[in-house]
Formats: sequence, C-alpha cells, structure tokens
Amino acid sequence: MKNTTIIIPSRLAARRFPNKPLAKINNIPIIIHVLNRAKESKVGEVFVATPDDEIFQIVTKSGGKAILTKSEHLSGSDRIYEAYKKEIKNKADLIINLQGDMPNINPSCISKLAEYMQKNKCDIGTLASNIKDKIDITNPNIVKVHVDEELQNDNFLITKDFFRIKKDLSTEKIYHHIGIYAFTSIALTKYVGFVRSKLEIERNLEQMRALENNLVVKVGLCDSTPLGVDTELDLKKVTKEMKQR
Repeated sequence: MKNTTIIIPSRLAARRFPNKPLAKINNIPIIIHVLNRAKESKVGEVFVATPDDEIFQIVTKSGGKAILTKSEHLSGSDRIYEAYKKEIKNKADLIINLQGDMPNINPSCISKLAEYMQKNKCDIGTLASNIKDKIDITNPNIVKVHVDEELQNDNFLITKDFFRIKKDLSTEKIYHHIGIYAFTSIALTKYVGFVRSKLEIERNLEQMRALENNLVVKVGLCDSTPLGVDTELDLKKVTKEMKQR
C-alpha cells in the first residue's frame, strides 16, 4: 500500500488571471475550495505549495498546511517537488499534484486516481472525462488526452499524447484531460531531473516532459468534468455551477 500525499501548487503571478487563487466563490478563495476538496478525498495529508506569503497566510488561517517555495519554478510539478523535498520526503510513496484552479473537482475523482495508482504499475497517473461538446476538441483552452482504446470505469490506459489542437481526429479516442497527476516518488524525482522538453514548451503542457522522456503515463476515467479557472469568464461559469449545487 502506497502512502499518499496531495500537494496543490498555487501562485499569484498567473499571466491570464493574476491573483486567481484569491478570487472568491461564495466568499471563499479558490485555493481554499481546492484545499477542502482535497481534504474531503481522504487519501492522505494535504499541502499547498506556494511562493507567495499571502497564499501561505490564507491557507494556514483556514486550518490548512502550506509550504513556501521558490518563485522561479516553471511548472507546478517542479514546485511540488521542492515542497516534497522540504517537508514530506520518505513519508509518501505517491504524490498527487492537484492543480489549484479546480474549485469544483469532485473528491471522489481524487480518491479514484489514488486507487488506480495503488492497483496499477506506472510512473504517473492522471484522469480524463468524456467530451460532451464537439467544439471542445478545437478549443485550445481545453487540454485533450489521446488513448488507443475506449476509456471505461474499470480500466487505466497508457496515454499516447496530450494536446490542445490537432487535425484529423475523427476516428481517434480523445478525452477531456483533467489537471491532476499522481507521481510515484521515484517518477517525480526523475521528472524534475529532465530539462524542459520541446513539446512541453511548444504546447505549454508540462506532462509532455514525461512522455518525451519515456515515463509511463496512464489515464483513468472520471465521471465529472471540473472546470478549471483560467480567466474571469471561467470564474463566472464555475461560480454559477457551484451555486447550483
């Protein structure tokens, strides 16, 4: 049985939506919503990794655990590795990188990913959901994952590719990628040792570094599609969705 820790990378300096983690939904900052969803999954200890004292203070005042990191990390996974080295090393075999901009992620999705990783052998695990609107396939703000077979509730498949836009996909098995990654401790250490890869930079997708360095990445099906908050318009959509719950 793998001991699991969830680390949520969060920073204020987002290009498209500065100070996003502090934007409020129902009077609660986004980062606290994500922290609460992680705790509700009950898969292990939860930390927020941040370079910003303001986020650190809000998390700790809300009863959460935060770890201050350097500001210059180029990906969330690089940031969680620093937090892992500082506070968690040797206490966790499995580290879940939960993106800090999904306030409406279902805790059962997080626990399902942890379960997949307990039962399967791979370096990194992630989640995807069915694409409900065909226009999403050409939407560059929605990351897609490509697999050889149909994703079902009981399988965990090797990923072929991650992308934002591609042509000629009419017969391919494409799913909506969800921004959560489970690393074995060995895989996380390997990942941060690689230089940023060509496709990671071109597509602005950190998971491409893993694929281009032959780490085995598997994906499982999630029965919901959490809305990532990248813009103020996204914030309005998520706020409306969460008020309807």
